[in-house]
Amino acid sequence: MPVDYAGPRRRAPSLTVVCAAVLLVPVTATGSAEALGDIGADLRAGLDATQWVVNAFFLTFAAFMASTGALADRIGRRRMFALGAGVFTAAMLLAAAAPDIGTLIAARALAGAGAAAAMTGGTALLAQAYPSGAGRTRAFAWFGTTIGLGLAFGPVIAGTLVGAVGWRVLFGAAGIALLPVLLLSALLEESRAASDGPMDWGGAVTFTLALTAFTFGVIEGPALGWTHPAVPAAFAACAVLSAAFALAERRHPAPLVDLSLLARPRFAAIASIPFLLAFGFVALTIVLPPYLMATSGYSARQAGLTLLLLTGPTLVMPPVSGALARRLSQRVLLVTTLLLVAAGTGLLATVPAGSGPARLALPLILIGTGFGVSLAVVDGAAVSSVEPARAGMAAGLFNTARITGEVVAIAVLGAVLSALTQASLTGPYGEARAARATSRLLQGDITGAVPAGAGPLEFARLASAGYADALHTALWLLTLLSLAGALAVGLLMSVREPARITT
Repeated sequence: MPVDYAGPRRRAPSLTVVCAAVLLVPVTATGSAEALGDIGADLRAGLDATQWVVNAFFLTFAAFMASTGALADRIGRRRMFALGAGVFTAAMLLAAAAPDIGTLIAARALAGAGAAAAMTGGTALLAQAYPSGAGRTRAFAWFGTTIGLGLAFGPVIAGTLVGAVGWRVLFGAAGIALLPVLLLSALLEESRAASDGPMDWGGAVTFTLALTAFTFGVIEGPALGWTHPAVPAAFAACAVLSAAFALAERRHPAPLVDLSLLARPRFAAIASIPFLLAFGFVALTIVLPPYLMATSGYSARQAGLTLLLLTGPTLVMPPVSGALARRLSQRVLLVTTLLLVAAGTGLLATVPAGSGPARLALPLILIGTGFGVSLAVVDGAAVSSVEPARAGMAAGLFNTARITGEVVAIAVLGAVLSALTQASLTGPYGEARAARATSRLLQGDITGAVPAGAGPLEFARLASAGYADALHTALWLLTLLSLAGALAVGLLMSVREPARITT
């Protein structure tokens, strides 16, 4: 029988405190997209630098997931959660005071590491407080609803703050808001697993460096040129480091991640869902606000409000899908998730540039509904795949797949949009001027993107058409990816596996 690690009196505080901390992660993660134009203008930074404000956070968020999950099992889940919340708070306050783009990027990277520790520690705490049954289902439904709440209102909050008082207040307010969580973390009950070997630092280092090399190559490729020696060198380093990581995990007595889990068809299917949804949902929350600001003349606040059509369903669907989970199989729910996202991205690819919220509503709602269905299902399913003593490892591995997908999706989608948009402007304006114009355009600033000697109206027409064509091409690719993912997940989850014995 599963061991109940936390009594009923400890369960409610655990759920409340963990959800309060998790709420702020998506607010600052996706909401920062509305601030990129102002950050670039204020700190005199180009597109490649401002992209790192977003990607540095997701990079360390992904890179530290596995290591903080493994450490949480060893040093204590509550301790890891509190440490992560503290680091995140300090990093947000540093970001608010950053005097230059380098300091801001460093602060965002530190915030990602803190968010990883808080997320894995918090997920493992919930897994211990609610070891099985309907209680666990309800707890993770609330957990998913909280993430949905942050995703739903993050862009609106960010757009309002950026438009009214500036981007620094966005980061500073997030840091201050998390201070009460640090105090309340003392209410949580500590739990840890017996140490089963030395920490796998080799795996942690090789994974972090591999992901960093890949992200550098994708982001800097459009800026430096894909044939620049640094770009292929980064991809080559990623391949070598990834092989070294896999080798380290096979040889280490207590590997950072149990790669054998990925050989289980069911776990592989569950872990692939957030990776696929990172392309179909998360990356869109980053690229759509500047697109709407550049092609439709939206303010940061208007872009955030429009994004509610995408993120709003993530607030509503977790409790609904939590109830549906008692009647429908996980296989049906997860395949439905990807089919809804595919339908939404396909419809969005047909919406012309300059369209108002009414034309955007149906495709954005479909995508958000698909993503919202998954929120109440996948986290609980992932941590249930291993024995309770290794809940931190399972949370680390699953969330590593989730956030690695977000890093890759945001970087790849941004690179595709940059390359295609720049190519459409190179003919009339030349390569150098097209590159500078694209840099400002993809930050949502069409006025600052106008090249010298170009007519503003003529440029706006060409830029909107080129930007829209680039986005539509990307959306059709996302549609095909989601459809292929739905087929693969359906097949993998239909494979029967031997029953797992839990003690």
